[in-house]
Amino acid sequence: MLYIVTPVYNRKEFTKNYLNALLRQTVKEFKVIIVDDGSSDGTSSMIKKDFPDVILLHGDGNLWWSEATNVGVRYALEHGADRIMTLNDDTLPTENYIEKMLYWAEKKTKALLGAFAVNAEDGKPVYGGEIRSWFPGKRSRILLNDLALNEQHGLHKVNIFPGRGLLIPAEVFLKIGLYDSKNLPQTFADYDFTCRAIRAGYEIYCNYDAVLEVLHDESTGIRLKKEKNLSNYYHFLFDIRSGGNITSSTIFAFKNVPKHYLVPYLLYGWLVRIIGYWIKK
Repeated sequence: MLYIVTPVYNRKEFTKNYLNALLRQTVKEFKVIIVDDGSSDGTSSMIKKDFPDVILLHGDGNLWWSEATNVGVRYALEHGADRIMTLNDDTLPTENYIEKMLYWAEKKTKALLGAFAVNAEDGKPVYGGEIRSWFPGKRSRILLNDLALNEQHGLHKVNIFPGRGLLIPAEVFLKIGLYDSKNLPQTFADYDFTCRAIRAGYEIYCNYDAVLEVLHDESTGIRLKKEKNLSNYYHFLFDIRSGGNITSSTIFAFKNVPKHYLVPYLLYGWLVRIIGYWIKK
């Protein structure tokens, strides 16, 4: 059985739209776990009323993404899950999304599968997977940039992936453990998890047949860069929710970057964040 794990916090309308998108799926053989980490906007009440089949778990407001996800994953494993998907409530899975994920999961039974993401506002591609090199200057190759339109289907191998729509065989958690909520409570824990999976011998693919609509502008890092000022700059670099967080990116590097590349990788990453905030759109 597939279990879909989604942490939520004070985004009732987002959560409602997301759950409605899951109700419209062409296949129904999955269970949804929502981990509400202390919402005060009526999210849990709405779920109980409108989505009674959803498994609703609770946190005290201090779980953040990593441990909230771990809470859901533990429940899924304890209840016999053979596959677990991590998915966010600022996404809208297209109607055949889970069908297309399960189709390829049957063919690649031990692989982790990520989804092809498009902007929910205009349908433009947002993310199609990447092949990351640890040496700065060739740090990342975004597959989408290399693929012609007629190649944007099926599976494409990658070596790192975010947790947004990631389908994971249960055995991966049993072998490498859960998300590192102690060191990476919010950002980079998902990337760290896929790096650990790669080192454990698992493969990762981006599934271009499974389309996930994302509310791109709701990302904390994106919002902080839309209106650039000193306050947003500070939060971009140090807010626990920001993808630009220097502390989390540094911890991620120490955990995953080969030692002979660590110093240049760190220097490049710090430079991109500290200076790039002002010059990148």
